[in-house]
Amino acid sequence: MSPSSASTRSAAARKQALQEQVLAILQGRRLAGIALTMGLGKTLIGLRDMDRLLAAGQLPDQAAGKPFLVAAPTQAILDAWPQEAQKFGLAHLLDHIAFTTYRSLGKALAAGAYQKLYLDECHALKDSHEPGLKAHAARKRRILGLTGTPPAQANSEKGRLVATYCPIVVDYTTDEAVLAGLLNDYRLVVHRLPLRTARDYVLTTKAGSQFTTSERENYAYWSKRLPNAAQDQLPIETLRILRMQALMNYPGKGYYMRYLADQQTDKVLLFTCNQQQAEAQATHTYHSKNKHSQANLNLFNAGDIQRLARVAQLSEGISIPNLRVGIIWHAFGNERKAAQRIGRLLRLNP
Repeated sequence: MSPSSASTRSAAARKQALQEQVLAILQGRRLAGIALTMGLGKTLIGLRDMDRLLAAGQLPDQAAGKPFLVAAPTQAILDAWPQEAQKFGLAHLLDHIAFTTYRSLGKALAAGAYQKLYLDECHALKDSHEPGLKAHAARKRRILGLTGTPPAQANSEKGRLVATYCPIVVDYTTDEAVLAGLLNDYRLVVHRLPLRTARDYVLTTKAGSQFTTSERENYAYWSKRLPNAAQDQLPIETLRILRMQALMNYPGKGYYMRYLADQQTDKVLLFTCNQQQAEAQATHTYHSKNKHSQANLNLFNAGDIQRLARVAQLSEGISIPNLRVGIIWHAFGNERKAAQRIGRLLRLNP
């Protein structure tokens, strides 16, 4: 067995041991949440928890319908559950699971008599979800929350909801996972770029007309609208999102990303915010509208190309040998996405 194969198997064994510890802690808890950094198997823990409950016969009224409801912010996240079930020999569980996005969580809870609710990415809960959660908990039914990035502020809306309906009982950070050999070691370098003052930033209006401004002037425009949001035709949250999107699209970051990539002698994985940015960064890209994405990933894995720009998420089963450098196109206000991409980088290299 090669050293790399032995190391991979050892890491897998340690990861399974951690999952067993988490499941033991969850035993007997009606309301609980786990905060495990990305790559440690939160979805698999949820599935194994279901399997354990079914095997132990701990669910009353199993003939009354599917006992488990899995909820997540997006369909893409929900799709990972059947994939993981198939991968780890737990496909029999799929007959017992209903799925819903958070948008329809209240309706789903009202329509079914679920014995246990699994809240994937529970940090995304909102006040609008509370009536359904409160009714479910009042019936003495179970909830397990899963997150890699728990709310930082306990007194925030999200912090209160998590503490009430899925209080965190396990918090295992990225650094702990690195020290335990479960994730790659890393060095994180943040490059803070000033907004460019050159008036060479061309914007196109909805009507199709164009005008030229600078990155700094455009950011100032959005920032000035925020203090007067009460009088603005757009809600304040929309204004914040538009300002964040503006930061994502400023071309100065793209110039700098290409400069950084050009300085590297190792292969480089580039994380961009959209497909247009990816196409501008590298000849070979990985995104949903590129039919050559998988072929490009194969070339990158084999070392035949040294640069791959991507938007689409790489699935859990993907590893990239000899990956040493990742560059993330980030914007202030989108820290959660950056954290997810950092976490993904730490588990790509076997």
